[in-house]
Amino acid sequence: MVKSHGIKAIRECFVRPHHEVEAAKQPYYLGPLDLAMLSIEPTQKGLLFAFGCNNPTPPEIPSLVERLKGSLSLALVHFYPLAGRLETIKYNDEHACLIYVDCIKGPGARLIHASYADLAVSDILSSTDVHPAVRSFFDLGERMVNHDGHTKPLLSVQVTELLDGVFIGFTMSHTVLDGTSFIHFVSALSEILSSKDGGDNPNQISRVPLYKMFAPDGYGPIFKLPYLEPEEFVTRYDPGPIRDRIFHFSPESIARLKAKANEECRSGTEMVSSFMALSGLVWRSVTRARNPPGHEKTSCCLALNARPRLDPPLSDDYFGNLAGLVRGICHVEELLGQSLGWAASLLGQEVKRNTHEVVLGSVKPLADRPVVGQPGSGQREIFGAQHSLIIGGSPRFDMYGPEFGLGWAVAVRMGNANKDDGKVAANPGREGGGSVDLEICLRPHVMDALEVDEEFMSFVSKP
Repeated sequence: MVKSHGIKAIRECFVRPHHEVEAAKQPYYLGPLDLAMLSIEPTQKGLLFAFGCNNPTPPEIPSLVERLKGSLSLALVHFYPLAGRLETIKYNDEHACLIYVDCIKGPGARLIHASYADLAVSDILSSTDVHPAVRSFFDLGERMVNHDGHTKPLLSVQVTELLDGVFIGFTMSHTVLDGTSFIHFVSALSEILSSKDGGDNPNQISRVPLYKMFAPDGYGPIFKLPYLEPEEFVTRYDPGPIRDRIFHFSPESIARLKAKANEECRSGTEMVSSFMALSGLVWRSVTRARNPPGHEKTSCCLALNARPRLDPPLSDDYFGNLAGLVRGICHVEELLGQSLGWAASLLGQEVKRNTHEVVLGSVKPLADRPVVGQPGSGQREIFGAQHSLIIGGSPRFDMYGPEFGLGWAVAVRMGNANKDDGKVAANPGREGGGSVDLEICLRPHVMDALEVDEEFMSFVSKP
């Protein structure tokens, strides 16, 4: 048994695809957007289920884990890169390397059964900040960067027993997928587990992933990195002291916020969307809480699914990284001197500019000379300002759709990966109807100031 911060590992195993996959015998090449993720941490997101209202008869967790193991094996037939490992070929004469996925190397995806015997669902839900135990619900709290996928699994699923519930946490390499592909896989896994035939049919999946690499015409499928050794591009980043808290916005609050932004907006007849209004509110409020000098620059970056912005559009079934980064930037005094509607309109205009040509224009330099992005201060050049905010995730992701035979989840929580000052993750609220949950990460003193910001807190709802 392994004990760490209250977590106890009961059992773990590795899972391979249910049967041989012909395509898995070939190298799975990574595109320029995939390779850029090698030095950051994996994607970690999971679902909290409570026994009681949704589950009058609590499931036998060992039985759930066993069924999940079988369903995972079937899902990996379709999502076979997640069962592999990263592999590197070095080209000494070019001072370059090729990193790709060997889909049949290694033991497969990791499945962990753990328990946190003295923790209740209410402890997690009632915690003002994200409960510190949550970090141990993903890979038992271990930290890694995506490059570690050479020796560690590209997918890890952890089932953690609580006093009156269970948490299912997913850790997936950001080198092989983005948020859109993440929810695609989780939904497919739940669909297989919940199917009427008990998950015995390997074809029981409504959306099959598409694997044709996205790259500008004439490029790929092989992209070499201009490095020879990992020390040249892999960074282990420590963000320092951070508070991360969930802020809930009800449908009524979102509607009120959108109405206010549009009333103040000066963009003519164009409507500001609900999410742009919310993003503008967070940008202004966090900037006020940080209290930087007015002459310095501030930016708000939105990570958006670029698939529908291409011409012709790519299906959301496209598996990999295809998120575009939209950036609003201005001086602090300008942002705080203007209205909420102005900030929301600025972000909305930037989103509208994120066309097929813009997406290709951002990918082509990476295709010409692939590079690995760096976490923390290494991203300031991308963000364009010292005082930056980056909003990822999406209220459109169907996070509460996957039920795994356990009923409707009571909460979504993220792990400890990729948390930094100014990082915001958006998820749909549990009640639906356009509600949104934001997990905001800030320096402790900045979070203290945000919690007493009158404009911001006037829109925050009780969960």
